[in-house]
Amino acid sequence: MKLDTLIGEPWADYGLIDSGHGRKLERYGRYRFIRPEPQAMWAPASADWQADGEFVPGSDEEGGGRWFYDRPVPAEGWPLSWNDVTFQASCTPFRHLGFFPDMAPVWNWMREQTAGLDQPQIMNLFGYTGVGTLAMSASGAQMVHVDASKKSVAQARSNAVASGMEDRPVRWIVDDAAKFVAREVRRGRRYDGILLDPPKYGRGPDGEVWRLEEDLPRLIADCRRLLDADSRFLFLTVYAVRMSALAIGELLKQAFADLPGKVEAGELAVREEARGLELPTAIWARWRR
Repeated sequence: MKLDTLIGEPWADYGLIDSGHGRKLERYGRYRFIRPEPQAMWAPASADWQADGEFVPGSDEEGGGRWFYDRPVPAEGWPLSWNDVTFQASCTPFRHLGFFPDMAPVWNWMREQTAGLDQPQIMNLFGYTGVGTLAMSASGAQMVHVDASKKSVAQARSNAVASGMEDRPVRWIVDDAAKFVAREVRRGRRYDGILLDPPKYGRGPDGEVWRLEEDLPRLIADCRRLLDADSRFLFLTVYAVRMSALAIGELLKQAFADLPGKVEAGELAVREEARGLELPTAIWARWRR
């Protein structure tokens, strides 16, 4: 299987300014932040990084860490936009800023796959703060947004209001993703596309435990049952695990062997503004008709 790279290019409200020595400097609207980045093993373009804040990781294997600020940053967050979607960015305890900018090429790709369909039925699993959901809703899709975190779904709904999309056809579901998909299979539901961005480890609203290596194959199998020969795509992204794009590509290849179309796999990356180099961020696999 040939691997491909989907590259996130800078846009008005986001850019990877520089990277190196295990860190990256990014702009989020009018603010700049430094965050750890183990994949940036090279030297940075500049030794002088001026930032509003920096996330310093903890020393234990479990992660952790905290933000340190050189200038005031709104604790409640600040608005950013991607195309026709407006959303709130903020410095979270989990080192990210409340959305994943490397997903921008995925949002564009999904829009391309459903172009020409009248109100395609799309499900976003582990949908977090809903930027991907709203990106598809803005293009005319009827969305089902699923996340186990009440706080994340509440933020997603707030982002819908900020985008002027509060009246769009979106079902906001607080639930364990695997359990919800299994129920959708029993109901005989069908979708035109599914986006899933599962964590390495997580807990559902009722204490359900999710372990990626153990639970992903069953979830993919159930997602396959929600798609048919007229469906357009399934897109899977995987972060922060010792897993190969070839491995998840083969998982999809076997799961979708009975459907027409194509299975592809590769890496997500973000293009650095300083030199144009590509910083890898995640692996992905997808089926498309």
